[in-house]
Amino acid sequence: MLSIFANETFAYIVKRLLQAAITLLLASALCFTITQLAPGNFLDKYQDMPQISPETIAQLREEFGLDQPPIQQYWIWLKQIITQGDFGFSFENRRPVSELLWERVPATLLLAISSLIITWAIAIPLGIIAAVNQNKRLDRILQVLSYTGQGFPAFITALLLLYLAQTTSPLFPVGGMTSIDFPDLSLGGKIVDIAWHMILPTIALSITSFAGLQRLMRGQLLDVLRQDYIQTARAKGLPENRVIYVHALRNAVNPLITLLGFEFAGLLGGAFITENFFNWPGLGKLVLQAVRQQDLYLVMASLMLGAVMLIVGNLLADLLLKFVDPRIKLENLK
Repeated sequence: MLSIFANETFAYIVKRLLQAAITLLLASALCFTITQLAPGNFLDKYQDMPQISPETIAQLREEFGLDQPPIQQYWIWLKQIITQGDFGFSFENRRPVSELLWERVPATLLLAISSLIITWAIAIPLGIIAAVNQNKRLDRILQVLSYTGQGFPAFITALLLLYLAQTTSPLFPVGGMTSIDFPDLSLGGKIVDIAWHMILPTIALSITSFAGLQRLMRGQLLDVLRQDYIQTARAKGLPENRVIYVHALRNAVNPLITLLGFEFAGLLGGAFITENFFNWPGLGKLVLQAVRQQDLYLVMASLMLGAVMLIVGNLLADLLLKFVDPRIKLENLK
C-alpha cells in the first residue's frame, strides 16, 4: 500500500512540475508584457542630467540591453535563465538579480511562514469553539472579533501597531530585523532577538488572514455537523468530543487546506506592505524600489518568484490534503 501511495505521489508531483514549467513560461511572457506597458525605462531619469552626456546614456542603453526590441530582450532573458540560471542584472544595484533575491528571500519567508503558523494555530481552534457554541455569547464575541479583523487592511493594522510601539517604547522594537548588538549575542540570544523584532510585523500580517480563516472554519464545521452521518454517530452514543474532533473536523478542514497555497502567496504580497512599514529587510522594499525605478529584470524576477510560491503552495496543499484524507485520489485534484 505504501509503495502504491509513493508511486502515485511521485507521478503526481512530476505531472505538476511539468505543468508548472508551462505555467511559468506563460507567466513570464505576461509579466514581461506588463512591464513593457509602463512608459519609459530605467535610463529616462538621466536624460535631464547635464553632467551625463547622451553618449554615456547610449552606452548604458547598450550595456543593459535596452537598445534591443522588447521581444529580443525577453528571449535573451529567458535563454539566460534556462541555460545558466541567470535572472539578469539589476540596473540600479549593479548586481545579479539572483544575489539580491537570495539575500532578501529568507527574511520574507520567515515572516510569512511564522504568520501562517500563528494564523492557523489560533484561527482553527477559535473557529471550532465558535461552531460548537453556535449563537451563544462566546460565538457572538468571536464573530465580532473576526468581522473587526477583516475590516482592517494590513497597512492600517501596521499603522496602529506602530503607534502602539511608540506609546509602549521600548517594549516593542520597530525597524529592522535585529538589534545593534546582534553580532555580539549568543546563538540563543540571536534567535530571541529576531523573534522579538518579529512580534509586531507578524501580528500585522496575521490579523486579516486570521479573521477570515476563523469564519471559514466555523462555517465549514457547522455545515459538516448538520450531515446525516454525524447525526448517526451521535445516535450510536459516541462521545461528543469524538464526534466533533474525529469525524466532523476531519472533513471540515479539507476545504481550508485547499486554500493554503493561495493564502501563502497572498501572505507574500501582504508581507511586502508590512515590511515597508516596519523596515523589515525582506523583498518588500527591494521590489517597491525596483518598480519605482523600472529596474526591469529585478521586477521580472520578483513577479516570477510570486508565481513560483503560488505553484509550490498549491502543490504542498494537495499533498497535505492527501495526507489528511487518504481517501482522496491525487489524480482527481484539479
